[in-house]
Amino acid sequence: MTSHAPHFLRHQLDRRTVLRGAGVSMALPWLSAMAPARAAEGTERPPQRFVAMTLGLGLVGDNLNPLESGKDYQPSLYLRPLQDLRDRFTVVSGSSHPGVTGGHRAEASLLTANPVGSTGKAKNTISLDQLMAKHLGQATRFPSLVLSNGGSNSPSYTDSGSMIPAESSPGRLFRQLFIDETPAERAAMRRSLAQGRGIMDLVGEDARRLARTLGKGDVDRLEAYYTSVRDLEQRLAANQDWADRPKPKVDAKRPVDISNANDFVGRQRLMSDVVRLALQTDSTRFISYHLGGSGGVVPLPGVLEGYHALSHHGQDQDKLTQLAIVEGEIIASWGQFLRDLAETPDGDRSLLDSTSVLLTSNLGNGSNHSNTNMPVLLGGSGFRHGQHLAFDKKNNYPLTNLYVSLLQRVGMETDRFASGTSTMTGLEPSDSV
Repeated sequence: MTSHAPHFLRHQLDRRTVLRGAGVSMALPWLSAMAPARAAEGTERPPQRFVAMTLGLGLVGDNLNPLESGKDYQPSLYLRPLQDLRDRFTVVSGSSHPGVTGGHRAEASLLTANPVGSTGKAKNTISLDQLMAKHLGQATRFPSLVLSNGGSNSPSYTDSGSMIPAESSPGRLFRQLFIDETPAERAAMRRSLAQGRGIMDLVGEDARRLARTLGKGDVDRLEAYYTSVRDLEQRLAANQDWADRPKPKVDAKRPVDISNANDFVGRQRLMSDVVRLALQTDSTRFISYHLGGSGGVVPLPGVLEGYHALSHHGQDQDKLTQLAIVEGEIIASWGQFLRDLAETPDGDRSLLDSTSVLLTSNLGNGSNHSNTNMPVLLGGSGFRHGQHLAFDKKNNYPLTNLYVSLLQRVGMETDRFASGTSTMTGLEPSDSV
């Protein structure tokens, strides 16, 4: 779709100007969104993007993590096909979320770092991607995209602790992103949005009447509620404006979904292609993509047993050999996604220059369901890559510090996220963002 890029950039600039003029109180994000069109002038920082790819069945650490730390490491089995990208990603070992246990249940904690699955807590907290979207997501048609390789489960949670169901169909996602609704569908959408604003107005009036009978503490809590109501009203108004705007046109056909639920890697590649289009058209800047675990046999040469069964290998060498084929292809596909971003223009840069791509899993060892020593690859912009950050495998480093680094990288002024109280040691910001 590269031939339409200049048209997109002009269209985005006009669209954001209209939205700002329409009174949507998100002026700075709109100006930030103009950056691709003005990059040649050197007057704007390009919009910063984030993609989290999360695995449900972990990765074999000995095949992923190099033996050496630092920049002079020898590539591991899984990293050998990625050597052309060596300076574009960082390997992190010996990290995990403090206090998070529970095996598969820790999937709910993957992007929140809240030990909801291990302590019996009934309520989760906001996930990393949704925190970014909450503060910065209104500059695009979709504040965030929550996707999966199959099923609706996701590691993305709202600030009220509710899981956001994932979209698992690349075909449906493509339609949502790039195919305009019919006039009747647009009218129905406008009615729905208008009704939503009316309901918010009614709730706000009820709350104001109630405030006259309450004490100061309750009034303060109501004021916080008003703030959330006003924020929702603004988001609803922005949504209505987006509903009336044409979607970007792309030189790509709507993808045909892969019907074989066990074609794990094929589905990963297909969804990754649509994710790249979403980023290229600036339809969204924050994406989580959960790759759970196929129970059946992944159609790859040499693989004879189901992926989930292989992940519970019990150190059986034959299973480990087959599992290495599957996991190696997953990592190779992640690397190809980085290459595709690097080859996609974004102003005078590439998409990889403005996108951080995290690959991780709640399971450091799928066979024994350990939540320590989580696998971590971080690629893309914002940091000085080309290294292996090797922390203590027995006394893990808090992965949440990496989340703080990622929050700062997209422009949020914070030094905390869950158990994270600083940026990640050894992960230095680059001068190119």
